[in-house]
Amino acid sequence: MANNDLIIDYDDGDIETNPSTGPSLQDLVDQRYSRRQALRGGASTAAVAVFGGSLLAACDDKVQGIDNTPPVVGGTSSGATSGGRVVTLTGTVTDDNAIVSQAFTQVAGPTVALSNANTGAATFIAPAVSTNTNLVFRYAATDVKGATSTTDITVAVAPPTLGFTAVGRSLADTVVIPTGYTASVIYRLGDPLSSATPAFANDGTDTGYSNRAGDHHDGMSYFGLAASGNTRDANNSTRGLLVMNHENISEQYLHVAGVTAGATRVTSEVVKEMECHGVSVVEVTRASNGSWSYVQNSSFNRRITPYTPTAFSGPVKGSPLLFTAYSPDGTTGRGTINNCANGHMPWGTYMTCEENWAGYYRRDAGDNAVRTALIGAKSTQAFTRYGLSQRTGNYAWTTAAEATPGATLIRKFNATIDQTQPVNGTGDFRNEPNQYGWCVEIDPYDPASTPRKRTALGRMNHEGCCPGRAIAGVRPAFYMGDDAQNEYIYKFVSNTPWVAADATASDRLAIGDKYLDNGTLYVAKFNADGSGEWIALVFGQNGLTATNALYPFADQADVLTHCRLAGDAVGATRMDRPEWTAVNPATGEMYCTLTNNSSRAPGNVDAANPRSYIDPRINGTRSTGNANGHIVRLREAGDTTEATRFTWDVYAFGAGADLDPTNINLSGLDATNDFSSPDGLWFGSPTNASGQVTPVLWIQTDDGAYTDVTNCMMLAAMPGSVGDGGTRTITNTGVSATSTATTRIGKAPGTALRRFLVGPVQCEITGIESTPDGRSLFVNIQHPGEGGTFSAPTSNWPPLPASGSTTISATATVTAGTRPRSATIVITRTDGGVVAL
Repeated sequence: MANNDLIIDYDDGDIETNPSTGPSLQDLVDQRYSRRQALRGGASTAAVAVFGGSLLAACDDKVQGIDNTPPVVGGTSSGATSGGRVVTLTGTVTDDNAIVSQAFTQVAGPTVALSNANTGAATFIAPAVSTNTNLVFRYAATDVKGATSTTDITVAVAPPTLGFTAVGRSLADTVVIPTGYTASVIYRLGDPLSSATPAFANDGTDTGYSNRAGDHHDGMSYFGLAASGNTRDANNSTRGLLVMNHENISEQYLHVAGVTAGATRVTSEVVKEMECHGVSVVEVTRASNGSWSYVQNSSFNRRITPYTPTAFSGPVKGSPLLFTAYSPDGTTGRGTINNCANGHMPWGTYMTCEENWAGYYRRDAGDNAVRTALIGAKSTQAFTRYGLSQRTGNYAWTTAAEATPGATLIRKFNATIDQTQPVNGTGDFRNEPNQYGWCVEIDPYDPASTPRKRTALGRMNHEGCCPGRAIAGVRPAFYMGDDAQNEYIYKFVSNTPWVAADATASDRLAIGDKYLDNGTLYVAKFNADGSGEWIALVFGQNGLTATNALYPFADQADVLTHCRLAGDAVGATRMDRPEWTAVNPATGEMYCTLTNNSSRAPGNVDAANPRSYIDPRINGTRSTGNANGHIVRLREAGDTTEATRFTWDVYAFGAGADLDPTNINLSGLDATNDFSSPDGLWFGSPTNASGQVTPVLWIQTDDGAYTDVTNCMMLAAMPGSVGDGGTRTITNTGVSATSTATTRIGKAPGTALRRFLVGPVQCEITGIESTPDGRSLFVNIQHPGEGGTFSAPTSNWPPLPASGSTTISATATVTAGTRPRSATIVITRTDGGVVAL
């Protein structure tokens, strides 16, 4: 029977059995408030470990001792700015709990890349904007409770402007740059390109220049590489290939005691001098601390010299004009020489351009008569037009014996006809000069590739080859100057419209075939009313026929090989030494430096070359001509590279600030921006703020008229547009004649043109390009101390590295007695911003 009176008790164990004296939960709460300041900014990590995140979330705040109040955040920026400059965002947070995450995100304005976005101090480069624009960034902080607070920070960004103080003129034997910048030497004459090549002694004993940096660094381009491996990454700004020209030599510094005297040259000296010409391909990298260096044993490193095999392409390939003993069918050649300016092709290749090649050729007395008798008067006429006179040739190379018996690496520079050989030139080198004067395309990513001479672009003293803007569906153009007094400006327009996908193609020289082997070469004619026209140089058009009274052209190969004569025949405008060309990436306008012209007399000025004046500075004598040069610019009709008409004006006239402002210093230059003999020219890249909206134009000088006041220099400008000025009538005064000329002149540059750099003694500043982000600028310093001797150098630049350092400052004091060396420098802003802005 059940016992209904039975009481069964239940014990859940809730009995006080802990004898310890540790704090209770209430004690913890009380203690928390007594230590509030110690815990401000986040809860105790120990408390989190004791209670666990789930317990904290589940329990009452007062019980657990941690506040659920969201963090208190704030944010500031480094202030209003302009395109290309570094902006710092700073977040602040006040909280009683631990902060587990904080981050900046952009919520308005043109998108920028944030660095260190998940910290309390993020940075970015202000974008190039066309009008004042606000960028908004949100700073968020989250604590261990999951509570988040945000605040928005607004940064006002103005359009890009030049952001440095102009440097003064300088005669010092160093590189002068603005405050806030550093410059380091990265690649010098003689630097070894392989681990097997010994370090450079710089005392004249060095050999093996086919594996060293050449001399007279000139035009240059940067090609990005992936962070590792051998893959192209055009947008990488920390690893890439520098490809540069080695235009000429300072022979007095290459040999132990200068050039050995005698009627014949020493073969070993000639080989050294020849190898110092050509092109370098060298890998460069930027370390985490921002310093740059070249990679001595990179598989990409390569020298292209006057010995390197080349191939011809385009309409002149196979022409009898190219037949030589080395290439009886006129399809191949050897080497490239006197490479001056360059071009960076849109598909990732380098275009090197052969300039004063004619001076290297020997032609003995009587060769004109023999040439005329065997080949015809045309051959002599063409040689004369290209400056191939009867002479010994630069450096008298052909007086030396061949390094290898039976070879013709030296002999090829003797164009004197051997009458025992066939008339077509297959047995001697009478046609060898026709193998030079071309644009030569190189694939920097493929060391095994053969450089191609692109004959459709014409043969001349090529200073450079600058592509116009590549726009899908539009036939691209390539602009070129012929660097000699009274020569012409040209452009080549491809037959093939641009396809954007070709920019990333892997067979880059095949893309060059596509765009560069078929098209139309034009020459410029500038009219007095500010208009201009491109005249086609096509056989059968514009009088370029076999019956032409000036020169009877046989075919298109004849027109292209002798495009100077074609330009004469169609009435092109004779210019004051057309050198580098550059295209504004925002507007498409083309700029061309007209360096100077001592033969421009008052009686032969024209609207595009309007000055002839007495300059008192040249060697202390009175000199007539255009000693200081100018920069012309043109805008294609319809803003298309396919146009055959254009408008033009003069962007700036070179002059000393103290020269006559009415007739000489027409651009109103002052002590911050006066210059003479503009030469190198380049616009900032459209991949960064220096090439967007109001792109930066870099101007480099090669001067002989103003060097009593300052060494050669580089200036930065933000030019306007064609037609932004007006007309000006000036009076030219010569020794015995005067004249007037009316020209088109752009608005005065003012503070939008500033001197950025001055080089060491007797140098030329030439060659320039930046990394895609615009934060590292590469510049070449050519032939410092060119007027000195091996025993008494007139410059000792570049400096030697400091003790224990591998970095060479370009701005440091030089060591007396050191032989000077052409070198590449890299310039950066100390705050990491875009150079010049």
